[in-house]
Amino acid sequence: MEVWTGFIVGLAGSLHCIGMCGPIAFALPVSNQSNFKIMLGRVLYNLGRVVTYSILGALFGLFGSRLVLFGLQQHLSIGFGIIIMIYVFTPGKIKTKIAGTFFYKHATALLKSQFAKLLSVNSNSSLFTIGLLNGLLPCGFVYVGIAGAVSTGNFLSGSFYMALFGLGTFPAMLAASVFGKFININLKRKINRFVPVLAVVLAILFILRGMNLGIPYISPKFVKAAPLQQEVCH
Repeated sequence: MEVWTGFIVGLAGSLHCIGMCGPIAFALPVSNQSNFKIMLGRVLYNLGRVVTYSILGALFGLFGSRLVLFGLQQHLSIGFGIIIMIYVFTPGKIKTKIAGTFFYKHATALLKSQFAKLLSVNSNSSLFTIGLLNGLLPCGFVYVGIAGAVSTGNFLSGSFYMALFGLGTFPAMLAASVFGKFININLKRKINRFVPVLAVVLAILFILRGMNLGIPYISPKFVKAAPLQQEVCH
């Protein structure tokens, strides 16, 4: 997966971020602050998200590099595409049950409690930390980005991929945190309808990439590493 596509994925899906993480962005403090400080706080919040995404990308890129060594890159790409497709077409009731599992509920509740504490502090460092924690919230769209990081098959490439993914979401989330009160329920519903379409497009791209069709950028040929030859001294 080309690293620059991380930005495109983030930009295309940034509307989903408004729907999912918007409530946190809307809750950022604004009282008794200058316009400059308000804007600085929101930039720091979004930078925190980007940093977390970059760290996750590095970790999963490293995981992907192990899979590349075993020649599983093609299968991995196709597998991710199929998983995304399954998730998109999974009935909402089943998704609700998944969201109700102990780990999911416990992780979300723990993060939300930390958000509440940090929001009461109202400092630049607390806003940056909120962004860091925000990047850890369970989110299907972030998982799509992580799938791309894994498919880069490289520690640094995975980190850059997710950093660009975060930067792609930056403009929409910054706007949401500043003008959040103007975003109504109807707009959020329209955004949520768009997300599955984007996910299906990304799933198709993952599958095409794994099919090794030799199409530049979309389905490039995978180059298999030559086996190591050991010299034997007689």
